[in-house]
Amino acid sequence: MFNFKTILAITVLLLLYSNSYSNGVGVVNASTGIYLKLTATDIQVSVEMQVSITRTTQYFHNNLGADKTVAYAFPLPDGASATELRWKLNGVWHIAPISPSPQDTSLPGGTMNQNLRNYLGAKPLFFSIPDTVVRDSLLVVELTFVQLLKYDFGDVFYNYPNDYRLIQNQTIESQEFEFTLSSQRTIDSIRLVSSNPLISITNNGNLATIISNQYTAIPSVNYKVKYSLNLNQLGLFSYSTRIPDNLLPDSLGGFFLFIAEPNPGTTADIIKKVFTLVLDRSGSMSGTKIVQAKNAATYIVNNLNPQDKFNIVDFETNVYSFRNRHVAYSMQTRDSALAYIQNIQTGNLTNISGAFSTAVPHFNTANDSTANIIVFLTDGLPTVGITERTALLNHVRTLIQSTETNIFLFSFGIGTDVDQQLLTLMSSQNNGFAEFLLNDEIESRITNFYRRIKNPVLLSPSVTFSSPDINNVFPNPLPNLYIGQQMIVSGRYTVAGMLNVTLSGRAFNQPVTYNYNFTRIDTPDVRYQFLTKIWAKQKIENLLVVYYSLNPNSPEAIALRQQIIALSVAYGVISPFTSFGPPTNSPSQEELVGQDLNFPGDFKLLGNYPNPFNPTTTIKFIVKNDLSGVAVIRIYNILGVEIDRLTIDLNGSGIYSVLWNADKFSSGAYFYSVDLGGEVMFSKMLLLK
Repeated sequence: MFNFKTILAITVLLLLYSNSYSNGVGVVNASTGIYLKLTATDIQVSVEMQVSITRTTQYFHNNLGADKTVAYAFPLPDGASATELRWKLNGVWHIAPISPSPQDTSLPGGTMNQNLRNYLGAKPLFFSIPDTVVRDSLLVVELTFVQLLKYDFGDVFYNYPNDYRLIQNQTIESQEFEFTLSSQRTIDSIRLVSSNPLISITNNGNLATIISNQYTAIPSVNYKVKYSLNLNQLGLFSYSTRIPDNLLPDSLGGFFLFIAEPNPGTTADIIKKVFTLVLDRSGSMSGTKIVQAKNAATYIVNNLNPQDKFNIVDFETNVYSFRNRHVAYSMQTRDSALAYIQNIQTGNLTNISGAFSTAVPHFNTANDSTANIIVFLTDGLPTVGITERTALLNHVRTLIQSTETNIFLFSFGIGTDVDQQLLTLMSSQNNGFAEFLLNDEIESRITNFYRRIKNPVLLSPSVTFSSPDINNVFPNPLPNLYIGQQMIVSGRYTVAGMLNVTLSGRAFNQPVTYNYNFTRIDTPDVRYQFLTKIWAKQKIENLLVVYYSLNPNSPEAIALRQQIIALSVAYGVISPFTSFGPPTNSPSQEELVGQDLNFPGDFKLLGNYPNPFNPTTTIKFIVKNDLSGVAVIRIYNILGVEIDRLTIDLNGSGIYSVLWNADKFSSGAYFYSVDLGGEVMFSKMLLLK
């Protein structure tokens, strides 16, 4: 299978928010808190409507008086996908290929100290620098990742917390931040809402930029950007690109993505909801967390619609309920519920199964003419009742199925001790999604979330296309669509041309249909090469939902795991089963297994991966005989002029690889030759910037 990798990607889970992220750390001793000194940081952000691509570069100085082994650690935000990692030592750039194995979470010095643990958050990325960082030398690390930015009724928010004081409370030479936004919808406004020094800001309606630089200062102020897209321009916004089939790892065709935000009309505020808040009040929720949770519950109760029905279930070892059924929302039930919330106190263990055994049967009298919603809030693992993950998932699913109605379950995990896999599966298996919060984010995140879901636009949606050539469409099934929010859908196509898209579902107790058109192009569009990763990420997430519902040792699960690994490696999207690995210029004997060595001559080209690429690609070839010496790789432009030359030492049979960095070259087609002592082979590659 070909490996296909570009720099751009997106997180494809429909998360409405994401956690903070910041500069990486050069860890020398995780336990005692010894790190390389951060001397400069450069953040380059490119945004297409709401898809952000962040390339963050950190410069570290080894001022510790001795050569050091270093691990790079980065607090990757929820929902973001790391797509490329490079580092530079002694003036030479290296690229980390994606390895078909989970990341190694061990760090020099052993267990992380509390400051480092708090800084890195719940989902850090780790990468061990393969080479020793010698004393007084400079290590440069560049990480690229993408995510879907928080969108709220036309407002979009980008947040790069630049506060590094938990790691290093010293001045650094420079902090440079450049933000570029392109949008099909009109950009009504854009501003830097943080107090970082503003160098320049521009906005012509479809293209906007912000530059903020600071020198010789402590990195202590977060970069925060807010921009607003025109609310009168609702509908469907589409993107497509067609990569030649011989440059793809499959034959499924071109790539498309559309962002849909239908105009709900003026009646969206009258849809009826049947709503239950399931609130964890176990002992670990004491202090600030329970105060914020109660404030969030108060906000929800104060903002229900007049025709809604609701209930509150709170739990620790025991399970409690505001009422033994859903009650109609009125001033009287509202005031009673508010008093009930204020009297909630934290207790003992975490009885999640008991909470759902109480909450779900209340929906037995509901039907599919209403939006039936459970919001589940917890900060810990189940410690009483059903505690095994698969058994608990089956328990919740069986309870919901017994109601014979659609229930939409949204889970919120607080802090770092929750079972993220449990909450993700529990929600995805029941028409919802999970989000993960910091301890101090509960009130703001829950209240903002409820403001979005209180008015559904399209329930149980489906999508159809006017052409039969559309395939591999994700997510599957589609998530519900709520007022002020958007639906992100990607897929593949084999035929270019105009396409009609029909979104169908229910709203306002009636069937609803929205029809749109977009054009699938038949050529590569350099602006939208990230679509390959959007699609791959969404497919991986779809496969993961199925994988986690199986016994991991079953043949079905093993086959799915291998499929996920193959997609991850081929498309350059990190998954739970893959990681950034060290590069290799030595022959790989393991890769020879399964290779057809019945070819003429001493060697055979295996191509370059990724292809297309930006700006680096790895050229591979296989040597079947016991050769030694130097192989010469020459790079030519479209006119046949040699523009670069690489060499690699041969050390017997095996598979060899060499990295070409095309940073200084422009987009276009290039050729390369591999010369082994007079035997020469040629191939073609495509650079898309």
